[in-house]
Amino acid sequence: MSRLLLEYRERVRPLLQKNLGYRNIMKVPRIEKIVVNVALGEAVQDPKLLEVVAEDLSRVTGQRPHIIRAKKSVAAYHLRKGMPIGLRVTLRKFKAYDFLDRLINFALPRVRDFRGLSRNSFDGHGNYNFGLDEQTVFPEIEVDKVKKVFGMDISIVTTAENDEEAMRLLEAFGFPFERG
Repeated sequence: MSRLLLEYRERVRPLLQKNLGYRNIMKVPRIEKIVVNVALGEAVQDPKLLEVVAEDLSRVTGQRPHIIRAKKSVAAYHLRKGMPIGLRVTLRKFKAYDFLDRLINFALPRVRDFRGLSRNSFDGHGNYNFGLDEQTVFPEIEVDKVKKVFGMDISIVTTAENDEEAMRLLEAFGFPFERG
């Protein structure tokens, strides 16, 4: 079992249940899934680039990514409908908690000039979205062997009913929000 999932069950869930005033433990917010997206506009000219990025992304997430194809043609970008332009990984249950643990404890502290994540990146429904500029902040990536540096968008989907509950959940996990 994931270290963070065990911490959620033993420490975070009872704490949130008490602080939020829920009588039923199933009402307490939890992480539903984590979605990692990588958009590659350069993949239009170089389709082999997707394979290189997919290898690094699968090393980071522990799961093979799904190829995202263009929904419509855009002549200015030489893009045709159905061309591969990105990758997506959806992590649930144990893999989501493992990824979140590595993100909080290893990856985010390695981000250059890191001052914390914005508290304004909640979407109004209890989900949190942010981006990373490089995949090299993850310890699974060997910087010497990186062929393409890419960024990623990370969405943390929770069962929280509002942003305040979601923020309390992420703060209880030790999420590094900016001070203020």
